[in-house]
Amino acid sequence: MQFFPMLLIIGVMYLLVLRPQMKKSKELQKMLSELKKGDDVVTTGGMLGRITGIKDDEITLQVQEGVRIRILRSAVTGRQRVAGSEPAKADVKAT
Repeated sequence: MQFFPMLLIIGVMYLLVLRPQMKKSKELQKMLSELKKGDDVVTTGGMLGRITGIKDDEITLQVQEGVRIRILRSAVTGRQRVAGSEPAKADVKAT
């Protein structure tokens, strides 16, 4: 009978903490494996750049014209949307 509350706490922790964290980790790993030349990304340090080269676990980022840095693939935290990459939505007036 004393194990039931402990089992309940472990179950709640799994549902609220561990499961979402594992899902987020899987999504990050998938995104890292799909990176390609030309993608705009953001790093863990907050640096923005465009991928100009990819080796095994190393990425070359162009952070400014003529300025390139090498970082680890694991330092990329996400893709950055470029303002001109998505078409602007036109305002539609209802008549």
